[in-house]
Amino acid sequence: MRKGKSVELRIGTLNVGTMTGKGRELADMMERRKVDILCVQETRWKGSKAHSIGAGFKLFYYGVDSKRNGVGVVLKKEFVRNVLEVKRVSDRVMSLKLEIEGVMLNVVSGYAPQVGCELEEKERFWSDLDEVMESIPTGERVVIGADFNGHVGEGNTGDEEVMGKFGVKERNLEGQMVVDFAKRMDIGVVNTYFQKREEHRVTYKSGGRRTQVDYILCRRGNLKEISDCKVVVGESVARQHKMVVCRMTLMVCKTKRSKIEIEKKTKWWKLKKEECCEEFRQKLRQALGGQVLLPDDWETTAEVIRETGRKMLGVSSGRRKEDKETWWWNEEVQDSIQRKRLAKKNWDMDRTEENRQEYKELQRRVKREVSKAKQKAYDELYTRLDTREGEKDLYRLARQRDRDGKDVQKVRVIKDRDGRVLTSEESVQRRWKEYLEELMNEENEREKRVAGVNSVEQKVDKIRKDEVRKALKRMKSGKAVGPDDILVEVWKCLGEAAVEFLANLFNRVVRE
Repeated sequence: MRKGKSVELRIGTLNVGTMTGKGRELADMMERRKVDILCVQETRWKGSKAHSIGAGFKLFYYGVDSKRNGVGVVLKKEFVRNVLEVKRVSDRVMSLKLEIEGVMLNVVSGYAPQVGCELEEKERFWSDLDEVMESIPTGERVVIGADFNGHVGEGNTGDEEVMGKFGVKERNLEGQMVVDFAKRMDIGVVNTYFQKREEHRVTYKSGGRRTQVDYILCRRGNLKEISDCKVVVGESVARQHKMVVCRMTLMVCKTKRSKIEIEKKTKWWKLKKEECCEEFRQKLRQALGGQVLLPDDWETTAEVIRETGRKMLGVSSGRRKEDKETWWWNEEVQDSIQRKRLAKKNWDMDRTEENRQEYKELQRRVKREVSKAKQKAYDELYTRLDTREGEKDLYRLARQRDRDGKDVQKVRVIKDRDGRVLTSEESVQRRWKEYLEELMNEENEREKRVAGVNSVEQKVDKIRKDEVRKALKRMKSGKAVGPDDILVEVWKCLGEAAVEFLANLFNRVVRE
């Protein structure tokens, strides 16, 4: 959200337990709770890529084992194009660098080893986190969202510079590691600075245990930019952990960016239907004053074809379709998740055996509903893919998945000669100009050209109509449009009139 010369962000962290089957539910929760950026832990997804989870949200994740660990960061659609860099350090630490209105924001997601893990694994985690922090320039913002599996405890005697008083219960060894890390990196434990009811401080509930293990941290110099931080209750995405969310206001330097023009395309693909093709021929004939033959002038003919196509076939909005990854999402799944969320709320308020059993049953039902909805959608997709049209859908889906899997959508910034990051459009363009001028004006040794080579001149045969007819027949439909904004389907639709026009045009080009 933008306010004057500031941008207000809601940044959170949540141990999801697993991302399998929860993508759209997580996106739904973030949309409802107005969360812009969410660090997630224990995703249990193998691989290192980006993945659309629905409602415009995108998950950047890393994991090496589908049974344990895994971290990620989920971004709202508005900020996906702001990603400059993704660092996947391990299945416990990863970071994203974003540029927001000239401000560099680094988001780090961390998942510390549990209490019973080997000391070597714990030391490796803290070493990785130290390296990430040390690689971030001092002037850039940092927000860490992590499940540290430690209790920093209530009170802050002796540690006032890095934490507030409002933790939960006593500190343990793992909690001391968090405090030591905060002191090393000069950062503050954000959760502990805001006085809240215990319900809004406890991030983990299991059996009779109620503790605080999930934290948000930021540089001490930027603590004044955070106006609130608390646990969000009443959500059922994760079984044991609660989402922690803070509100951060960035003071930004307004930079003018050129607006991305939405390219609206004529719906030429409608010409696949013969009745539509016949109507187009009639409309074009009317636009040409009743004549069957196309005018010899290219500019006139092309403009009449384009104008007739726009009026009769219409134009697309130019916007990309959303939620390609959650086309299986339906009302039954949504209703089941809503009932599960209410059951979780009842169980948190009144921990009776009846409420627990109801919640567990609804958890199982949601898993069944999601699995059933996905299977039905995939069956329909496979049936469609067996058709000729479905073959095109397959390539379209593959391109969509390839785009979604990329970390950086567009290069928005560049470094100057001294390594400083340039964010304004004008400075980026100037730097590119400097670079290209230096590159293109540098003298290199070249071999001398071979002299005395004679040019070959010979008569070119006239292009015949049957050659044009065969060429049109061989050309594939459904290809991208060229600069003239006229697809090959149009010429195929116009039949002999197109053959005559194109043959004359090509011969004129050859002659001139």
